Amino acid sequence: MNDVRISLLLEVKNISYRAGEFSLRSVNFTVDRGDYFILLGESGAGKSMVLETIAGLLHPDSGSVILEGRDITRQRIQDRKIGLVFQDHAVFPHMTVFENISYSLHGRKLSRTEKKEKVIQVADNLGISGLLDRKPSTLSGGELQRVALARTLIQQPLVLLLDEPLASLDSRIKSELRSQLRKIHRQGQTILHVTHDYEEALSLGNRIAVINNGSIIQEGTPEKVFRDPKSEFVAHFTGARNFFRVRLTGTGDSTTALVDNQLGVRISPVENGTEGFILIRSEDIFLSNDPFDSSAVNNFHGIVTEIIPGINGIDIVVDAGIIFHSLITPGSLTRLELTEEKKVWLHFKASAVKFIPS
Repeated sequence: MNDVRISLLLEVKNISYRAGEFSLRSVNFTVDRGDYFILLGESGAGKSMVLETIAGLLHPDSGSVILEGRDITRQRIQDRKIGLVFQDHAVFPHMTVFENISYSLHGRKLSRTEKKEKVIQVADNLGISGLLDRKPSTLSGGELQRVALARTLIQQPLVLLLDEPLASLDSRIKSELRSQLRKIHRQGQTILHVTHDYEEALSLGNRIAVINNGSIIQEGTPEKVFRDPKSEFVAHFTGARNFFRVRLTGTGDSTTALVDNQLGVRISPVENGTEGFILIRSEDIFLSNDPFDSSAVNNFHGIVTEIIPGINGIDIVVDAGIIFHSLITPGSLTRLELTEEKKVWLHFKASAVKFIPS
């Protein structure tokens, strides 16, 4: 019990807040020291509102925000030891990069030399030392995001809040910034990151909370949330019931993802990573009573363990050494004459398997 108390850093308790027709309703979650905590949800779910409440930009109608055991719900923004990086960077266009970063040190009892040393240190850590004399208008989106990160990290916040930090970036820059965020986290920074992108959540977070319509509907490790969704919304939103941690073997066109070091799933060639996760949409797994020739390179024999009707179709759970979920229509259920305990074949293409490096 004492270990839990020592590790607990941030607690959001029963936060409720109404803004027009939308409201947060009894939002509860905790962030431990050293967590990379992801708040995952669709646009308009209330993610940014939660961050702004923690940062002090919004005052909740009820509930509290506890940091290191102290209630900071009504504390001034500048006294919270919390840093917020906005999606749109919010850097000052008339200042240089150096001036933008050092602005966060205003009011600190530091000499000019000490301020300069701190700016250079954080800029070097984020790979933007060569940009210090430039104006924001000359920077790319990825460079602007690094400047915004540097300006916040120089304050040494107990918790770094990130509001969709990768949303407006292209895939190459996203990959670079993900690596940078992992580096910041490895250096000991506790991070609370909101996003609508489940791939982003998987590649960065060690804990995930799914928010929908102003309420937290599931929380846990990535494995728990993605493999065992507690509602049809979570299953649909996260994109796949078929979620597995894997190790890659082979190269090029013969790349295989080993699940539990036993079942090999063929996947499309990947550019990097040897360990991570694979996701397969239930809609992309086809069932048959007998093996047949097709373009699908993944073919497994298994036993139907459950048949679960749902709004979007019928979930067929198949044990083929690992548990797969196939979403089929009522017509297919009748045509295949599926029953529990029946043996079936399942098939899916390598291109249907999404690999996410860890």
